[in-house]
Amino acid sequence: MIFVGHGMLSLDDFSELIYKQKEIALDKTALNNVEVNFKFLKKFSSNKLIYGINTGFGPMAQYKVSEENMLQLQYNLIRSHASGSGKLIPAFLAKALMIARLNSLMLAHSGVHTEVVELLKELINKNINPCIYEHGGVGASGDLVQLAHLGLMLIGEGEVLFEGEVHPAIEIFNRFGIKPLSIHIREGLALLNGTSAMTGIGMINIILAKKLLSWSVLFSAMVNEIVEAYDDHYSLELNRVKLHKGQNEIGAMMRDILIDSKMIRDRSEHLYDPANQDQEFFEDKVQEYYSLRCVTQVLGPIYDTIEQAENVLVNELNSVNDNPVIDHENQNIYHGGNFHGDYVSLEMDKLKIAITKLSMLSERQLNYLLNNKLNQKLPPFVNLGILGLNFGMQGMQFTATSTVAENQSLSFPMYVHSIPNNNDNQDIVSMGCNAALMTKRVIDNSFEVLAIQLMTILQSIDYLECRDRLSSVSRALYDEAREIFPKFIEDLPKYKDLRSVKEFLVGSAQIVAATQ
Repeated sequence: MIFVGHGMLSLDDFSELIYKQKEIALDKTALNNVEVNFKFLKKFSSNKLIYGINTGFGPMAQYKVSEENMLQLQYNLIRSHASGSGKLIPAFLAKALMIARLNSLMLAHSGVHTEVVELLKELINKNINPCIYEHGGVGASGDLVQLAHLGLMLIGEGEVLFEGEVHPAIEIFNRFGIKPLSIHIREGLALLNGTSAMTGIGMINIILAKKLLSWSVLFSAMVNEIVEAYDDHYSLELNRVKLHKGQNEIGAMMRDILIDSKMIRDRSEHLYDPANQDQEFFEDKVQEYYSLRCVTQVLGPIYDTIEQAENVLVNELNSVNDNPVIDHENQNIYHGGNFHGDYVSLEMDKLKIAITKLSMLSERQLNYLLNNKLNQKLPPFVNLGILGLNFGMQGMQFTATSTVAENQSLSFPMYVHSIPNNNDNQDIVSMGCNAALMTKRVIDNSFEVLAIQLMTILQSIDYLECRDRLSSVSRALYDEAREIFPKFIEDLPKYKDLRSVKEFLVGSAQIVAATQ
């Protein structure tokens, strides 16, 4: 059980709720504050002009709404903005959105009735998720369109995702005896005005990005084992003179993985041997290619980028991000733009670029293993069959290359792609939800690239017959992954194997613990 409203909700809490199906409970003190905040708004808004309560929205705020139409105004807002298009986001992303919105509302600055947070809690715990579409939000007055579809579900309209299928919301509500939300004052605006779609998706992106980075470190270490690289490029002594946290963390991870490897070489035992000094040409490379030798320098900034994104997104998750802010402690209402998503948008763009670079490193290491002219120790395409007749991993390289190319094209930042709209009321916008969704696509793509890299690493280990010389961490992964993807010699379709290995990488928690 994880209590919402009791202190900061962390990335680990978020992961537990999404991936381990932990249930939510509402902190009683926080719930009481929500009720106090609602009662303050009800009293304070009497006989006053308050945006979004007795006025229109956005550029229509100049128009006053009569008292008898105030509640209808909130329903109109939800229904009119439930205008998304494109693909449905997966259920677990919709759940992430709901958790983010609930956490913000529980901060008791949104003027909502406790019925809203109680209903959100119940739906989250029952895994009843709104049907939310990818296209629609510009991330300025919050994720208006995506959150409107959340609001539509809460009032018993629209559709839900439940047990893998789409159902009318009211049908599932009736099945479980759930009462749809009734509007009390400003629940429509409080649900729509917020960054909860981009934040929820962004939190998932960070969880998955951490897993990708852990795999990339391990695969980089294993490729260094396969080519019998020297150990100084990931040594403490070399990396500590570069004062970046990420680089030193990656170096430490590699040292932990390779500590008992029998394949990594000590430079002093080879190139420093006086017997080698009279040679004019060294068959062994004095230094490896950058994709092997500069792992700490390439993955280090990615580590730092993920850490920065986590700090920003966790702050956003635990922030009041709607408008206006209802402050019962100071007995006032403050109008502004806390719904603006620039913080999230910028971090998602940075994360997207960082993960694209991670996929590029994976592709270069993959190419090194597949190109016998570079590695000079493996057959072309790590072909374990008959050269010319069989093809090994040749076909799979095309998939990896094209997928990385797509990542590179997707890396254009949404943060600077503002387009004014809403009668120029929203004249500079964040495109934060677009940024988060595109980052999610880059992350999904990168798992595919790393899956192909792992398949190639396994084939390389079998060709060299070096399993017993690997580090214990590498050997454990080899054994586990070979249960999913057996050694192959003859040519067979690989698309199902690719899917299985990708699912293993996404679902496994072992490597994260092993490299932290």
